[in-house]
Amino acid sequence: MRVLVYGAGAIGAYLGGLLTESGVDVTLLARGAQLEALARDGLSLTLADGRTRKIAVKTCRSVDTGYGDTRSGDTGGRFDLVFVTLKSMQLAAAAADIAAMLAPGGDLVMIQNGLPWWYFDHVDSPWRGTTLTSLDADGVLARGYDLMRVIGAVIYKPVMVTAPGQIKLPSFDGDKLILGEIDNCVSERVQRIAAMVSAAGLPAEVSADIRLAKWRKLASNLVWNPLSALTQSPPGRIAATAGGAALVRDMMREGNAVAAAVGMDTGLDAESELRRVKGNFTQQPSMLQDLRAGRALEWDAILNVVIEIAGLTGVAVPALQHVAACVGLIDQRIRDDGVAFVPVPVKK
Repeated sequence: MRVLVYGAGAIGAYLGGLLTESGVDVTLLARGAQLEALARDGLSLTLADGRTRKIAVKTCRSVDTGYGDTRSGDTGGRFDLVFVTLKSMQLAAAAADIAAMLAPGGDLVMIQNGLPWWYFDHVDSPWRGTTLTSLDADGVLARGYDLMRVIGAVIYKPVMVTAPGQIKLPSFDGDKLILGEIDNCVSERVQRIAAMVSAAGLPAEVSADIRLAKWRKLASNLVWNPLSALTQSPPGRIAATAGGAALVRDMMREGNAVAAAVGMDTGLDAESELRRVKGNFTQQPSMLQDLRAGRALEWDAILNVVIEIAGLTGVAVPALQHVAACVGLIDQRIRDDGVAFVPVPVKK
């Protein structure tokens, strides 16, 4: 079986490295300095205890044509399994290329944060078939991806890119990849993929409700990603202030209310989240990392889609709307002006 990791950033490179070490025939698709470093030096994994592992990986090139389509270089043929680890807002531009590289009968494992564009497809719901315009306003994703080939996924694995080709794995208890069919059946193909990933060293499990698994991760991402980006602060610093903690409570209460309106119980609450991040002054959520690198923010699938579903279900979400307005302004500055929001230390 030929496997492709489409988008070898932090998560993609980590997953591709593990699979390579376990003997899977896997290719990592990357671009720019990341591609050059991976092709030249391999992948460098710095573990939480400071030890470093070097992994020689097979790579292929991604060519970004701007805001249009993405196309790949020579990959040596099609792939039986593609792990798509792009950010959600990059999926439309890459859809045609991913489809072209997938072998007949092949499978796509979509590993993105937030909720997916197919949320109301292939499942019983009062909103069945509703298009989430915050994710797929022009229908590009619906047309570009064959849902019969798509497998939903949620990953719990904090990974930081410290330099091209080099990633750091912070200490974290609970690493796992959750896989699930979008119609909630427990299929042989999902079980086979989960077994392969588990054998490579990342615990993987199969969910009979991948939407619930998505909501359970989103419940915390909905808060910490945008607030960390806006304040350029790790979660522990936000939680340590009265105003920050109050905003966390408001956002999580609203997010949970939206989840409940579509029949989902996240099992998370603000107080447990505030306790969980207490003293965490080093974590940089992905949206904060992107902000500091001058990369477009993945906020539609994390924040705007929840606000859209709130509108469908009649749930008031004023705190989420206010935060989204601020995040949207920053994202526009990054996209339009190429601004990177890097903190400058102040001499005391």
